[in-house]
Amino acid sequence: MSTTRHSAVTHVGKVRKINEDSILALPDQKIWVVSDGMGGHEGGDFASQTVIEAVAGLNAGRSPGDMMRGLRAAVLEAHETIRAETVRRSARVVGATVVALILANEHFVAFWAGDSRLYRLRGGAISMLTHDHSMVADLVSAGVMDWDEAEHHPQSNAITRAVGVGKVLELDKVRGETQPGDRFLLCSDGLTKYASFDILRHTMTGEPIETVCDKLLQVALDGGGADNISIIVVDVT
Repeated sequence: MSTTRHSAVTHVGKVRKINEDSILALPDQKIWVVSDGMGGHEGGDFASQTVIEAVAGLNAGRSPGDMMRGLRAAVLEAHETIRAETVRRSARVVGATVVALILANEHFVAFWAGDSRLYRLRGGAISMLTHDHSMVADLVSAGVMDWDEAEHHPQSNAITRAVGVGKVLELDKVRGETQPGDRFLLCSDGLTKYASFDILRHTMTGEPIETVCDKLLQVALDGGGADNISIIVVDVT
């Protein structure tokens, strides 16, 4: 049975005054989550924290199937909580992205909404396992540009799906097998604005788990750090 090691960091960046990102690591449950809030101070951080707190309430000891269903239900519960709070505050938009990874029995499952991403480094090659729910993602799907080019599009921040926004939340899911040596990266767009596929692959290859998140964080800060930055790296050993 495979085991895991992880490291994680979240940083306000160089420009924002408030960190509206939230992260969660539950190694006993083999669950990791990144959530990027939107809605300004007291909006975005409330939304991302609501997502994290809902997932943090999952108890260890469930079967993998129960844990997967519980993870999905927790995010949907957070969606309703954020929607109710948005109405209470008479706010325009309060919401959060989410990308959540769960590992069990040599398999992975991830749920996501928005533009926080999951990557996998395997055998020296990096793959983006999620696809953004964003305006520019449609242009990538149409072959007009690639993901690296999309980061520099004027509407790169315009997402089309988020927890807490809209009546019904549609969570996308990806699943597959894991292999020893797999390295997963969960991150907010505060990293991917500055880190191309080549930069991610180069930085993540050969870097020990103890320092890989700090190295990736430095890439984003050196690039400008205009947004909050959240990074979780999980190694399958």
